[in-house]
Formats: sequence, C-alpha cells, structure tokens
Amino acid sequence: MKKTIASVLLSFIIGSSIAQLRVSENQRYLQAADGKPFFWLGDTAWELFHRLTREEAEKYLTNRADKGFTVIQAVALAELDGLRDPNAYGEVPLQNEDPTMPNEAYFQHVDFIIRKAEQLGLYIGLLPTWGDKVFKSTWGKGPEIFNIDNAWVYGKWIGTRYKNQKNIIWILGGDRNPRNENDVAIWRAMADGIAEGVGGHDRALMTFHPQPNSLEEGGSSRWFHNDAWLDFNMFQTGHCRENNVWDRIQHVYNLKPVKPVVDGEPLYEDHPVCFNAKDLGTSSAYDVRKLAWFDVFAGAFGHTYGCHDIWQMYAPHREPINGPHFPWYVAIDLPGAGQLKYLRQLIEARPVLDRVPDQSLITDALNANDRIQATRGKDYIMVYSAQGKKFIVNTGKISGNILAAHWYNPRNGDIKEAGKSAKKSQMEFTPPTSGYGHDWVLIIDDVSRNYELPKK
Repeated sequence: MKKTIASVLLSFIIGSSIAQLRVSENQRYLQAADGKPFFWLGDTAWELFHRLTREEAEKYLTNRADKGFTVIQAVALAELDGLRDPNAYGEVPLQNEDPTMPNEAYFQHVDFIIRKAEQLGLYIGLLPTWGDKVFKSTWGKGPEIFNIDNAWVYGKWIGTRYKNQKNIIWILGGDRNPRNENDVAIWRAMADGIAEGVGGHDRALMTFHPQPNSLEEGGSSRWFHNDAWLDFNMFQTGHCRENNVWDRIQHVYNLKPVKPVVDGEPLYEDHPVCFNAKDLGTSSAYDVRKLAWFDVFAGAFGHTYGCHDIWQMYAPHREPINGPHFPWYVAIDLPGAGQLKYLRQLIEARPVLDRVPDQSLITDALNANDRIQATRGKDYIMVYSAQGKKFIVNTGKISGNILAAHWYNPRNGDIKEAGKSAKKSQMEFTPPTSGYGHDWVLIIDDVSRNYELPKK
C-alpha cells in the first residue's frame, strides 16, 4: 500500500502570497499570521472540480473574487456520482474506487483550480470527499468506500499533496451526519491523516460540514466539539426560510471550550424553498441576504452564500437536480451573490476581534419575519432590521458621550445620515423605509473614534 501511495504522490511546493489562517486568540474569529482578521464569505461550489473545465473554473473564480468572496467550498470526491462520472477531461478521481489509489490526472485538474484560486486571493474550503462515500443514506450514489484504515491513508495522501498550499481550509463531513461511533471514527481517522500529511494539527485548519440537525445538537459540535482537530464549528441550517438561525449560532457560540462558528450551508438563492417550489416558490436575494445578516450579528465569524444552480454547476446539457432555473454561468450574477459583499465591507470597516452579539442592545427582537438582530464592539453598535421596523437601542454599552448614527442599505451599500447627538440610555430609530424586502442596518459610532464609513 505504501508503494501505491508513493507512486501517485508528487512534490507540491510552490510559492504563495496568500496568508495562512489560524484561529484568533479569543477563539471567536479567524485571522492571518500577521493578526489581520479574516471574514469568511463563502460560496458552495460543490461540483467545481468535477464538472467544470479549467477555462470555466477560471471564469467562475474570477467572478467570485470580483464580488468579494473569500472562500470557495468544493469537493474532491464529488457528490453527483463523483467516483464514476468522469470530470471534464474524462478522468475519475480514484483507480478501482480505492481511496488508497488516487488518479494523478484527475488531481492535476484539482491542483490547477486550487492554484488559480490562490492567484485570485481566494481560499478553498476543501472537502476531501462528499459524505456519501462514508454513509450513502437514502440519497446519493456513493458507493461507501471508506473505513478507518483507508480514511487515514487517503487523508495523509491529500494532506501531503497540499501541505504547502496556504489557501486550503479543510472541511470534513460532506452533508452527512455520523450514524454511529464507527462513522465518527472514520472522520477522526481522516482528520488525523490530513494532519500527518501537512505536518501537524497546527498546520491544518479544519471543520466538519453536517446535515441540518436540531438546535441542541449544534451542527458539527454534536460529535466533534471537544476534538482538538476541529478548529471551528460549522452548521448546515437548511433550505427553508424560517429556521431561527440566530438561536443555532448562539447555542454553539456559548459552548465551552470556545470555538468560532459559521453557517456553511443556509438557504441557497434560487432554491426550491423547503424543496417545495410548488407551494413555497424559490428563494430570493432577500431570503439569502437576511439569513447572512442574522448569522453574523448572532456571533458567526462570516457566512456562506449558496445558489441552487451553482452548487451543481448546472448547464443545459446536464440533468437538473430539483429543477434549477439558470445555467451556472448566468446564475453567478444573480443579485444575492452581489449583495453579500456589503455585509463583509461593513464588518471590516470596524474593529472585528472585539465584536460580540448582544440582543440586550434592543428592547424587542420581534419575530422571525421582521427580526431585529444586534451586535457591537467597544465603541460601535450595529442593528439589523429585517423589514425596516423601528426599534429602541440601549446605547450604554459602548464608549463615547457623542454618538453618530447612519443607515446602511444591505441591498446596495448606500449610506444615509441618521443624526448626531449626546448619548442617552435609550434612543429610538426608524429606518428610512419598511416592509417586505426593506431591510436596513443602523450603525452607531462613538464620534471620538473618527471611524470611516464603509466604501462601496
């Protein structure tokens, strides 16, 4: 077996200008080695390696970099019959469907895309395999090929291959929840193999992408929260409009030991809502946008966008999954994909590492449809109003005697002044417009800090 692995292993040493990421000292965020905070703005491009040519992949990645995305989540052993259906160059990833016998030609294509992402300043959230190769469940073609032994071997192989790629974030799981302790052990073995390959757990930033589970189960934390290899927790909050994502984020945010948390698969744009387009329609830019603001203001260190047409890289010559509306090369410019950069720009316009979720800043959070969500730093407050409902802010938790307020439009990044005044214990604010789709963010700053407003 060792000779088999050696026969497909190549030296993968290239220069890199992108920064290696690590967990921040307060265990809430990711940051670069130089201390710069990292905002996770992800996209789920699960079939990127499997279905696109190199030219198509470059088109997709360039579009995402231009739109302000920072992480592309993609799968080496893909979901859609990824072991048997060849990639765009006629290659399958494994010889004889054996994880200990990777196909060099297939992975050279993966190499190209990872390197291209690096050139564009993008990180790859790399799933070594989709979860149906461990547990096929009632959907997915599998086959189930992993056990504890070969999961470690494959993990070591792929970890060694990309040990010098600084733009890799490792994501295990692949849309499957472990059924039993054996499944858990398989994922732990793969994590240990990756760590061995890259040269230690401190060189492998890792998480786990589950299926949706209950609030109390807490995404990846259900099985792995106390594992040393799990650097941050990840959710899949699913593809419905109302699922109280803020409660899910807060539950894991409050766990001990403290670990960062992110929503790795929420409702996608242009997705059949709850897989029921007939009764509930397909999701809009507003649907996906408000979940992103809820997640981040509830304590997540970033957010993952998704689009139903893009995850599967749908094109007219392919069989659609649950009826996509647009080819991927059209869907890359759907409005929601271009709006989440305004979330990133606002968060990065204020000190990141001391930002905390704080619902005590407001007197009434209202319900899921017109939810109001608040977050703050030491000298600023941000409040998101999902339908432009007015609210009262308790401003005593930030510094400053004089406060400046502005309205920030999550749809286009426009900013409107909302006044400057002496700080009071409670201050009422009414957004510029209200109603379905009229979401607004209030920014309150300690004037003495002289913060700049985010630039479009």
